[in-house]
Formats: sequence, structure tokens, C-alpha cells
Amino acid sequence: MGCTMSQEERAALERSRMIEKNLKEDGMQAAKDIKLLLLGAGESGKSTIVKQMKIIHESGFTAEDYKQYKPVVYSNTVQSLVAILRAMANLSVPFGASDREDAKKFARVLGKGVE
Repeated sequence: MGCTMSQEERAALERSRMIEKNLKEDGMQAAKDIKLLLLGAGESGKSTIVKQMKIIHESGFTAEDYKQYKPVVYSNTVQSLVAILRAMANLSVPFGASDREDAKKFARVLGKGVE
């Protein structure tokens, strides 16, 4: 065997070194990655956690996200307010000021009279 390599052998050795270098870099990157296993029943909030983590730790909301989520947030707010007002009526919790115009409007929406 000679002390020199052919051109093909040198090219193969260089490819091998590059592959080894890439594998080492990928291994170091994989060691830095943090994996999280979220377990839970359906509709328990697993995807919500993932979305919130992306918003907090990545780029946040895009303009398209704002357009998409705005009606959902408004709808959830109104639904929650209606649930609170209905619960107040069921539990006989009085409004702070039943003569206020906004309280009367909500009472009409709920189909309940303001006392």
C-alpha cells in the first residue's frame, strides 16, 4: 500500500469528514432541544399550552392571527359575561346599580327583568 491516496479516496475521506461534522453538530443541537410530553384527556388544553408557548417564546401573533382571533375573543367575552349574568340571576345576586342603562340592556338580552 502506498502512502498517498487517490483523488477518489481523498474526496471520499472529505465527504466522510463532512458527514461526521454534520452528525456531531446535529447531535449537539439535539442535546439542546427540550422536549415536553403533554398528557391529558381531550379538550383539556394541551394544544392551548403549545399555542401559548409559541406566542410567548417565538415571534408572537402575526397580523393574520390578530384578524383570526379577534372575533373569537369577543365572542368568548360576551359568552362569559352572559354566563355570569345568568348565574347572578339564578343566585339572586343583585346588580350594583340596576338603574344603569348598560345593566338594563344586558337584562333585556338575557330576557330577564332588572329589579
